[in-house]
Amino acid sequence: MSGHAVRSGDRIDDRALRDAFGAFPTGVTVVTVGAPVAHGMTANSFTAVSLSPPLLLICVHRQALMHGLLGIGTAFGISVLAEDQRGLAGYFSDRSRPGGTAQFHDAATVAGRCTGVPLIAHALAQFECEVRHRHDGGDHTIVVGGVLSLHRADGEPLIFRSGRYGTTNAH
Repeated sequence: MSGHAVRSGDRIDDRALRDAFGAFPTGVTVVTVGAPVAHGMTANSFTAVSLSPPLLLICVHRQALMHGLLGIGTAFGISVLAEDQRGLAGYFSDRSRPGGTAQFHDAATVAGRCTGVPLIAHALAQFECEVRHRHDGGDHTIVVGGVLSLHRADGEPLIFRSGRYGTTNAH
């Protein structure tokens, strides 16, 4: 077995931890807000929390622009990307893309029915949410959102594993 073994009490190497986390395949989402500044970012830290009440969570790095935009009560969107939307995953993770509404000009979006937040068109699932709670999560903040509306489509998901995008067939 290759890799690093870490005993309790030893400092955990950041790269080894990242690689170990990366062994777990995750779906890929784009998190969006429409106000006060339109913004989107790629995120794979998305989890269902509760069916009753309907809650989900995302984790946002404290230095990300999105972090400051997700205050309590803020409307936000989650678009679960399909396997053919790999380009959008890369685009919304590129920090050199345009800011504000201009970043959505090259991405097909639809306005959420409840909140108007931009959602990625043709995504496998779209959620409109409202920030209910924020919790400290080290260098990230855990943002819990109440689901206000959702839409589900058929298709295969885009996944992320070991630093690469793929599909359920490719992994």
